[in-house]
Amino acid sequence: MDIRLLETFRSVVDHRSATAAAAALGVTQPAVSAQIARLEETVGFRLFERIGGRLKPTPEGLLFYAETANALRGIDRLAHAAEVIRGASAGHLTIASHPSAAISLLPPLVAEFLAERPGVHIKMVTRASDVVSRLLPPESFDIAIAEPPVDAADFVLRRYRFRCVAVLGKGHKLARKASLSPMDLSGVPLVSTWRATMTHQAIRETFAAAGAELNVLAETEFFASACAIAASGSAVTIVDPLSATSFKGAEIVVRAFAPAIPYEICVFHRPGPSLLAEAFIDQLDAHLGAQNEETAS
Repeated sequence: MDIRLLETFRSVVDHRSATAAAAALGVTQPAVSAQIARLEETVGFRLFERIGGRLKPTPEGLLFYAETANALRGIDRLAHAAEVIRGASAGHLTIASHPSAAISLLPPLVAEFLAERPGVHIKMVTRASDVVSRLLPPESFDIAIAEPPVDAADFVLRRYRFRCVAVLGKGHKLARKASLSPMDLSGVPLVSTWRATMTHQAIRETFAAAGAELNVLAETEFFASACAIAASGSAVTIVDPLSATSFKGAEIVVRAFAPAIPYEICVFHRPGPSLLAEAFIDQLDAHLGAQNEETAS
């Protein structure tokens, strides 16, 4: 059934006049009369009778009007739903990530995303990088973030590469320096991620190449824990800039570290993501790109 005919019928009932309905719809009065005639032919009964020069709905017309009003309200809801979906303003989004991203990277981005889209629901799943990249079923998440390696065979993948920074308490004797090197930190108490991590190995190799003494007093699973210990002033840590940024306002200073110690994360998803997932990916890319040393697809 032609929706335009139903809209014309509703307008005529509401205005009790074909002329007034025509003005409201922006068409001519003969066009309205022709559409009502077509609708009556379609439904098989009279919709109006003329009394005293005005159109009055027949009993059948009144019954049909109630159903028409319900149907058109449903169409309006569909149109609104389409607009919301098209604008990525509703739906569910599942983001799987390794702990550092879940602690430091995602919370402010998720908060900003939800503030602009009150109809969206986000679920965050936190697992170790190897679990996110290898063991989680691809259909269980919309977007994933993990440290490499990530098998890109089944995913659209984007890599982000950063230079690690040094984090130390504001009162630390090295806080006055604009940048730090392995020799500056030779013998200085250091807190690092676990020995098996790529970042720990890179730090160890960098210190060894410079002939500096690596004095690791504590190892943590998360960069956030290392930053918290550094904030106390008892040790220095070398972490990714995303984790360091999340501690802004704490009793820490962030200093450049040279030579460069790289830190890389991968953002990946199945081909053909939803409009909602695409919107979050764009926001994520804009944020990471601002700090990215090198981006590769």
